[in-house]
Amino acid sequence: METIDRLIYMTNQIARNFGTRSDAEAADATAKHIVRSWTPRVIEKMLKSDRTGLTSVGAEAIRQVEATKSAPAA
Repeated sequence: METIDRLIYMTNQIARNFGTRSDAEAADATAKHIVRSWTPRVIEKMLKSDRTGLTSVGAEAIRQVEATKSAPAA
């Protein structure tokens, strides 16, 4: 089971991997990676956390993930 500290670390690490891109592009790429790679249970755990410790890019990525989860299905 993943602890929230580990999920924060992983989110920030993914965001750093996209560090050559603009912040907006890095956040978008990070969000897409999380949606593709993490299980729904892990994503829900992150969304329910207080997100303390996320970088600005990581926090924006999680906001984007949250927006896709709350958006109506097309």
